[in-house]
Amino acid sequence: MSLKDTAIAKAVREPRVPTMEEIKSVLAAMPSGTAIEKRNRALVAFTLLTGARDNATASMRLKHLDLAGRQIFQDARDARTKFSKSFATFFFPVGDDIEAIFVDWVAFLRNELGFSHDDPLFPATKMAPGADGNFASVGLAREGWSTASPIRAIFKGAFEGAGLRYFNPHSFRKTLVRLGMDTCTMPRRSGRGRRISGTTKC
Repeated sequence: MSLKDTAIAKAVREPRVPTMEEIKSVLAAMPSGTAIEKRNRALVAFTLLTGARDNATASMRLKHLDLAGRQIFQDARDARTKFSKSFATFFFPVGDDIEAIFVDWVAFLRNELGFSHDDPLFPATKMAPGADGNFASVGLAREGWSTASPIRAIFKGAFEGAGLRYFNPHSFRKTLVRLGMDTCTMPRRSGRGRRISGTTKC
């Protein structure tokens, strides 16, 4: 290969990630009439709000949430966190409207469905035989998902419903990184006024 072709082959290309505008358009297009629709919409909002990994999200419970502190504690004793580490995740400043979708969902779980401290934050879909003998969704179960596959399926349907290409839940983490880079542009300095390379502050 020529030097030019080698350079082209080795070039690092920025992966395509969803923009904030695209995610907001997805949320705007998602229905929220039924309990399942409310859950799906809150799930997308929560992923943008926290950047949590889908497998951890699938196993989180209401007791992990601290709305007053605007954070969620990813407790490895209950949640399937990466490398089984426990840590707190604070809400990102992605907009009051997005946070409200998630807060309203939590209120619905507690006040309308009677969910308690140990119940899942995002319950699985309850399936039961329908009139035709086939299994169909009939609401929400009191258990969480055992894998992250249903979450990725919800994301796929949400983006398709908004007429956009599919982005998986993990891609939202890159969206948040870019949001931080756009928001925090001032170089951080040490106590002696020296610039600290590679770090920023808002």
